[in-house]
Amino acid sequence: MTRVGLKQLAQHVGLTESTVSRALNGYDDIAPATREHVRIAANTLGYRPNPTARRLATGRAETVAYMMPSGQSALSTPFVPMLLQGLGDALSVRRWDLLVVQSPVGVEGEAELDTLRKLIASGRVSGVVLSRPLQDDARIEFLKASGFPFIVHGRARDAAGYAWFDIDSRAAFRQAVDHLAGLGHRRIGMVSASTDLNFVQERLDGYLDGLTRNHLAIDSALTAFADLSDAGGRTAAAQLLAQPDPPTALLCTTDLQAIGALAAIRALGMRPGEDVSVIGYDGFWMGQHTDPPLTTLAQPQTDSGLKLGEMLLAIIDGGEPADFQILRQAELVRRSSDGPVKGPTKSSNAQLTEETSCTAS
Repeated sequence: MTRVGLKQLAQHVGLTESTVSRALNGYDDIAPATREHVRIAANTLGYRPNPTARRLATGRAETVAYMMPSGQSALSTPFVPMLLQGLGDALSVRRWDLLVVQSPVGVEGEAELDTLRKLIASGRVSGVVLSRPLQDDARIEFLKASGFPFIVHGRARDAAGYAWFDIDSRAAFRQAVDHLAGLGHRRIGMVSASTDLNFVQERLDGYLDGLTRNHLAIDSALTAFADLSDAGGRTAAAQLLAQPDPPTALLCTTDLQAIGALAAIRALGMRPGEDVSVIGYDGFWMGQHTDPPLTTLAQPQTDSGLKLGEMLLAIIDGGEPADFQILRQAELVRRSSDGPVKGPTKSSNAQLTEETSCTAS
């Protein structure tokens, strides 16, 4: 089948190639009726733009880069493929491409900055998507200074002056503590991670906020730090549960950590959701099939990727980056890994004894 080019399409509609090109690209100086007429004709004839020719004509690469989070486990982290699916869906509307880049291990982020410099200088991409930002992220500062279009999945500590799409982690963990306190839990543990990552700090802050507003003591012994993995979650949960007065519930920074925590509880001969409650964060599909099914604070990863792609394209088209900032809420999805506190804890026994003594006197 002969490929229909711009020249043939222009001859078919009786317009110049320049007018047809501008109509297809949505330029405002072309009347809406003309743009629609050209679009219908292009679909009827099966016209598809030549990517190389379009790039030469517009001076813009029709490709967006996603910078893979650092670390060996990045590809196996469930949020990455879900995010990429949404990004790909957004770009496919314009028939743009998605380039995934990974930096080699460097010192203090220099490798990632070097990757960004080379990427921008190459002219291969028109925009960049970052994820898992640090509290103080040199990549964001570099891209802001360069004026190159970019968007962040998440936020750094300073969220001003650039585009981002995030879920309110702090509010989510406050909600989770409220929920567990409402079930009678007084000793609630937290499986955290490196607080260099801003979302980790946000979730830890939400946990501490929740303890304070539920009049629960803040005890540093109830927080353990580990990798953002199932192995890390298992190690941290085992550490917390080995205490003389262990927590009756565990909040985990990610679902992967929570899956490890479930394993640690089972290894101690206890039943998650009955002896110890566990709540994760992400809402990954795999949580439906754990033993028991995992209660989680769910965020829509594929939808996040789609929105990130749409927002970045709008910025590439000339939108003001600071106008594209979206904060959404996570949803508590209850399954079977959380439940009422089981029996009195040592802390509650001590409190009961003290109250009884006061009453007797």
